[in-house]
Amino acid sequence: MAKTFAGMSSKGESISHFNAVRIRVTGAGNLKLQFQSSDDIEIQTLVPFVLELQTNKQPTRLANFKQQRARLEIKTTEINEIFSINRIIVFAKPLFTSYPA
Repeated sequence: MAKTFAGMSSKGESISHFNAVRIRVTGAGNLKLQFQSSDDIEIQTLVPFVLELQTNKQPTRLANFKQQRARLEIKTTEINEIFSINRIIVFAKPLFTSYPA
């Protein structure tokens, strides 16, 4: 299991809209993707990737996740599944500078 952290502000004060993930990945099995907020309060499960041993595609999965900070969890669930990630691109844009008072 591998994890990547993403955020738009180094201090974590702004609220961002995480709207897509593009991954250059190869392997065998299914790759499960999930955006998670701090302390796993909010979770969004994305459409899984069906892995191929060789590919020239960089598939994109859409998301609709609005949080100060987000964690992208990437994993397999079966014991014989493998994956190799060469690149991860998380598409996000800032929405608000802070939560309303």
